[in-house]
This record gives sequence, structure tokens and C-alpha cells, in this order.
Amino acid sequence: MRGSLYLIGGVLALTGCGATPHPKPLAELTPEETRGHVVYETNCAVCHYDRQNGVLHGPSLSGVFKKPALPSGAAATDERVSATVLHGRNNMPAMANRVDDADLTALLAYLHTL
Repeated sequence: MRGSLYLIGGVLALTGCGATPHPKPLAELTPEETRGHVVYETNCAVCHYDRQNGVLHGPSLSGVFKKPALPSGAAATDERVSATVLHGRNNMPAMANRVDDADLTALLAYLHTL
């Protein structure tokens, strides 16, 4: 039994548990995810990276839903991300007047691919 636990731990380490997430290739996005990518490019790309780590003006969105928490410490959920997008937080401006419900839904779908 003990040997099995070591084997499982080794497999997890080798398969990248906790490693940098790999985003879904752009060519494989669904139509909704593609729309979300366009929303990201139009409204978010000036301040946030999507497919690489590091800070631009705001934190990278790479793997945002694969982490237990957002940079603010809040849970990484659709509700928290939506609230941040719509109402802003700290240096991030509110985007409620720039994105409609369909854009927000598409953006969330895209962010889940990262």
C-alpha cells in the first residue's frame, strides 16, 4: 500500500500536477469561446495577458479558473470574476458599460479555456 502511494505521488509529479496550465489552442475554440476571445482582445488585452504568465498592468488571466483563488484572494468562480469585470476592483475599471450579458458569458467561456 505504501509503495502505491509513492507511485501515485510520482505519477502526479511527472504529469504536471500544479504545473503551468496549457490553454486550449485558439483553433479549437468553440464559437462562444471565440467570441469570448474577441471580447478579451477588445477589452482586457491592454492590461492582462491571457496565454502567458506575468503582470502587464493587471495580473495574468492564464489558468484563472484552474487556481483555487483569484489574485484578490476571492474564490475563482464565475460569480467573482463577473463581479470584478462588471464593477471593477482596485485599479481595474468597471466594464458594465462596455460588455453586455452575452459578451460576459462568452468571456467567461473563453477564460475557462486558459
